[in-house]
Amino acid sequence: MDVTRRTDDGQAARWKGAAGHAWVEAQAVLDEVLRPFEDLLVEAVSGEHGGHVLDVGCGTGGTTLAVARRLGPAGHCVGIDISEPVITAARGRVEKEGTPASFICADAQEYAFEPAAFDTVISRFGVMFFDDAVRAFANLRRAVRDEGGLRFIAWRGPAENPFMTTAERAAAPLLPSLPARRPDEPGQFAFADSDNVHRILVESGWAGIDIRPVDVVCTLPESELVGYFTRLGPVGMILREADERTRAQVIETVRAAFDTFVQGTEVRFTGACWMVSARASSE
Repeated sequence: MDVTRRTDDGQAARWKGAAGHAWVEAQAVLDEVLRPFEDLLVEAVSGEHGGHVLDVGCGTGGTTLAVARRLGPAGHCVGIDISEPVITAARGRVEKEGTPASFICADAQEYAFEPAAFDTVISRFGVMFFDDAVRAFANLRRAVRDEGGLRFIAWRGPAENPFMTTAERAAAPLLPSLPARRPDEPGQFAFADSDNVHRILVESGWAGIDIRPVDVVCTLPESELVGYFTRLGPVGMILREADERTRAQVIETVRAAFDTFVQGTEVRFTGACWMVSARASSE
C-alpha cells in the first residue's frame, strides 16, 4: 500500500530487512485490503490463452496463488520479488496449500528469465519501483512469448489517493526527518502520468496498450488502522527508530487524521488506479 520500493541497493537492503518483515507481519490484513485488485487481475488472466504466468513484485504471494488456483494443475504461476522475507513467506504459503506456484527472489529488472517462458505478465502494484522502467519492461518483454499479454495495476496520483498520504502529511510536523516524496523518482505514484506509462511500454517493446482508470472501494478493520500506519510506509519506517514520546505523539496525531475515513468498525477509502494491458509486440 503506502510503501516506497526501489531497485537500488539501499531499497534492496531495506526490503531484506525492516520493510520486508513489516510487509510479512501485515500479510493477512493487506491481502484483504488489496483483494479487490487481486480479483481484477485474476479475472483478466482467466480470459487469456495459456497457463504460464509471471507475477512481478509479488510480495507474499497472494495474487500469485490466486492466479495459480485459477490456472489449475495444467498451469503455473511464478512470483518474483526483491525482498527475501516476503519470498520466504510466499514459499511457506505454497507449501501449505500445494498450489502450482513458485517464487524467485530477484530484481525483475535484471533477472535472466528464460526467453518466451511466459504467456502473461501480471502485477498488482509491483512495477512502479524500477530505477529504469524501460529497461525493466524490456526484460519482462523478453520473458514473454510473442503476442503474450501484460496486465498490471498501478496507483494514479497522490491527489486522487489522499488515504495513501494521510499518515505522512499528519506526521510531518512531528518528524522532521520524514523524506518528502518526489514525483520524478521510482515509488508508489511513479506511474501517475498515463502518458508516461504509455511511453515506457512502447519503448520497451509492448503494443496494443490500453490504460484505463479504475476506482475501487477498499476496506480495513478500524482495529488494524494503527498497526497499518505504524508498520508501513515512510512513517512506519521512521517510527521504528523514534523515542516513545515522539511515537505516542505521532500515533495520536495520525490516528485523528484518519477519522474522515472511519465508518464504524471499518476504514473505507477509494483506491484510484490504472488498469493497464498490452501485448508483446512481435515486430
